[in-house]
This record gives sequence, structure tokens and C-alpha cells, in this order.
Amino acid sequence: MQFTVRRGAAIAAAITLLAGFGGCAQSQRQTASPGAPAGSGSTKDTFVFAASSDPIMLDPAMASDGETFRVARQQFEGLLGTKPGTTEVEPLLATAWKASNGNKAFTFTLRSGVKFSDGTDFNAEAVCANFDRWFNWTGLNQSENISYYYGKLMRGFKTGANADQALYKDCQASSATEATINLNSPFVHFLDAMTLPAFSMQSPTAMKKYDADSTSGTAKDPRFSEYATAHPTGTGPFVFEKWERGQQVTLKRNDNYWGDKAKVSTVIIRTISDPKARTQELQAGNIDGYDLVAPADQPGLKQAGLQILQRPAFNILYLGMNQKIKALSDLKVRQAIAYAIDKDALIKQVMPEGTVAAINFMPENVTGWNGNVEKYAYNPDKAKSLLKEAGQENLTLDFNYPTGVSRPYMPSPEDIYTSLKAQLEAVGIKVNPVANKWSPDYLDLIQGNAGTDKHGIHLLGWTGDYNDPDNFIGVFFGTKANEWGFDNPALFTALKEARGMSDAAAQKAKYEQINKMIADFVPGVPLTHAPPSLAFGKGVQGYQPSPVQDEVWNGVTITK
Repeated sequence: MQFTVRRGAAIAAAITLLAGFGGCAQSQRQTASPGAPAGSGSTKDTFVFAASSDPIMLDPAMASDGETFRVARQQFEGLLGTKPGTTEVEPLLATAWKASNGNKAFTFTLRSGVKFSDGTDFNAEAVCANFDRWFNWTGLNQSENISYYYGKLMRGFKTGANADQALYKDCQASSATEATINLNSPFVHFLDAMTLPAFSMQSPTAMKKYDADSTSGTAKDPRFSEYATAHPTGTGPFVFEKWERGQQVTLKRNDNYWGDKAKVSTVIIRTISDPKARTQELQAGNIDGYDLVAPADQPGLKQAGLQILQRPAFNILYLGMNQKIKALSDLKVRQAIAYAIDKDALIKQVMPEGTVAAINFMPENVTGWNGNVEKYAYNPDKAKSLLKEAGQENLTLDFNYPTGVSRPYMPSPEDIYTSLKAQLEAVGIKVNPVANKWSPDYLDLIQGNAGTDKHGIHLLGWTGDYNDPDNFIGVFFGTKANEWGFDNPALFTALKEARGMSDAAAQKAKYEQINKMIADFVPGVPLTHAPPSLAFGKGVQGYQPSPVQDEVWNGVTITK
């Protein structure tokens, strides 16, 4: 399979990221003509990709799920992106940047001549409009299941319970092509965070016209506003055409795109929740590719001449515990659950080849990983003893797991649940299964306000967005969260201190210490790191797998 540069034709200047991000990076990208690539052979003009579930909605600022981001990455762009196939930062809508004031001010030089797909100019005022939009959210818009990324990374909004902790201070547009983001405290990995789809630039005109932040109307949920369901407007290589709920999203080529125009004129993201059905549709030639290929399906696909690509494992699957449930607020009970889990058996029974057992709540290749923590090696006798000490020999727990979805870290939730259920019951814990459809019920229950004390132990995970320990353990445990239901000021303070440090060695040591704190506290059980697989038809070229799923399809071609 041939791979192409993500959005531009060439990188003319190398990126230089100095310690503390005090340096400056520049890049120039050429533009190209739309249409099929040069060369012989007939090509298809439509790329059909199968997703495991519908996007929740189409406004990336209000999303935290991979299916929404998959669609968003084709339509939206941030100030910065990642180098194809890596987690390295590279220019995107910003061509250069510089950190100052002790990593509390970040000045971006913006690409000139770029327009949103509705014709609105992309400039410094648009950048500030987006940052101010997020900062000024109130009420329901501050809910964890709506503004997950902004709330976790920026710590607070202009008003509300965490206003005094807000990282964002203001945005200054000194010219059309220069914007400075000022923070209240240092954030060493701020530039990396700007590669996230949740911080994509969106048209201020379209957001105002279609009431993007509305909490009125029947739904009273901005994720289902007219903007978020029918008029998402960005600067990317594709533009929105239509969304047929439960079936597919259709995008068209953006012929006014500033970078390399898409080779295909149409992209269709079909929703096919059944993994077997996705495999059959690829074999029949009805789709061109799909994600999260089941291990058992790979030999047959390869034998048929179809393509299998692997993403590097950059994720975590965990068993979460909600300490709002009285029994789970007892450390001995949480320890007992940890000792009851046989990770090796789980991997052997239901996980893809190449999966490894997790020790921390982040992969080994992330800075700050610590192998010298309490590992809670499988010990059912120890688990039974701890349950007895806690007076919980007859413990019954709700076990929440999602249906209708496959995730990179969790290819088959039902199978994972079945394996863990047997292990827990073997030490005397009675399990009450609670299954919910992934979108929107499961995430709302686990992370939203509705689920504060209405879930027990649960399956969830995370694919890293960039190479930063804060993007894993900071997102999970940086503040109080409905998912976990605990208040641990020492842990919250340690994470806040770590993310603001500018000395790389000191920061690494701090995160190693924090990983030990987390292991001792046992908020959940880190289970596995699994390498996700993609499958493609014989004629697909130009798809670049990314460890952070930053995969943009303007370079894709399909030979008939």
C-alpha cells in the first residue's frame, strides 16, 4: 500500500520543538489539483469506509468518541496536526508557533488565504472566536459528556464550579495571521493538545447561524443542534453533504481546499455494527475498508488478497470502578477485584494477537510509565481474603458494558465482559450484567450526570491522542469525575503540578510517582493494550494508519 503526506504535498522546513516548547516551527505546503491520480488504470470516485457505530454528532468540540472524530477529521482541522503515522506535531492551520512567558503564552502564525467551506475567512479572529466559545460555555455545555476534552485539559470555564482553576485566560488577535493564546498557568504539552479534533477550528458564521451552542428546544442538548447534525463547517478536504442516522454519513470533496485536494469526490462512512457483517461487506466489494478487524477474520482476508494494516498499540482498556457505590469506596474491595483479574487469560481468550497486559493506565511508550508499581498479579485466594476482611463475602455489583460497538482497545465488549464475569464470580462476587447501547446511552450513563451513582464496575478505555502522560492519566484522574466517583485532592494536585512542569526529567519522575499513587489507590484495573487492525480492498492506496487515528483521506485512491 502506498502512503501519502497527510494534507500538504511537501514539508519544506523541519519542525523544531525545543524543551518547554520555547522554539518556533515553520512549514510550507503546496496545493494540488483535484481529481484522480496520474497513471494508468481505472479508479473509483467514491471511498466507502465501514464504522462500527454512528457518530454521536458532528461537532468535534462536543465529542470524545472515535467515530465522531473519524468523520470530523475529514472536515475539520486544528492549528496543529501530527506527522503521518506518528505522534509528532507538525504545522496545519498554523505555519509557525512560539511559546513564551514560561509556557503560558503561545503565539501562532496562521496560514493565509484559507477559508471555511461556507466562505468565511479563517484568520486570527476566527481562532479567538473558537477559544472564547469553549471558555464561555455555561450550564449543560459544561457537562462532562458534552465538553469532555475541553473540561479535562483546560480544567475549567469562565464561570461554574471550576472557574478558579481555568487554564485558559484569553486570546489576542494582533493581526489577521497572528493569534496568541494566553494561559493562567504553564501547560508544557499545550501544542500537542492542539492536534486533538476537539480543538478544531470551526466557522464562527455557521455556528452562530445554526445555533451551535443552544440548550433550548425539544432536545435541550447542543450536541443535537441544527449545526451539530446538519451544518458542520470546517476548513478540511471534505465537506458535509448528509447524515442518514444509523446508516451512513456522506461527504463531498472540498474543491476550495487550501492543501492537496482529495483524489475521490465522495466519501461514505457506513455504520455496520456487526464485525462479521463488516468482513462480509469487504469481501463482497461493497465497502473499501473498515476498522477494528477481528483477529479470527484476518487469515481469511489475507488469503483472499485483501490488505491488513496494523496501528501501533497506543491505548488502554480498563475495568473502572465507581466509588459512589458504597462497597467500591472500600480500598480492600477494589484491591480484591484487581487480584481477581487474570489478564493473561483475558488476552488469550478474547483479545487480538499482539495484545499485552497493562500495568499503568497508559502504554509503556508514554513518558512517565512506571514498571515498579503494585501489579496485583492474579491471586484469587488473596481476593477472597480481602473481601472477607471488608465484610463483602456476598458482594453483588452491577457490571456495565456497551453493545453495538467495537473500539480499538475493546474489539468485542460482550466477550470481554463474559471473560471477566467468570473471573469475578470465581472469587465470590456476584455480577449483575447491565448492557447499554454505546451511542448515546452508555457514555451518558458512565460519564454523564445521569450516571453519578447508577453504575458500578464498567468497561471503558482510551486511545491516546498525543504522546503525553496527561492525555491518559490526567484525563482520567485530573479532577472529580462522574465515571470514578472519588475525591482525591493529593492525586489531583500532583497531576496539576506535573502538567505544569517545564523540566522534562523532573516531569518524567513526577509522573512515575503519580503512576505509583494511582496503583496504590486502585480506582480501576488497567487491563490491556491491543494493536488495532484495519482491512482494505485490493485496490486501495494512500491510507496512512496513525497510532492516534489521525487519518485523513484526501490521499486515498481506489483502483478498480
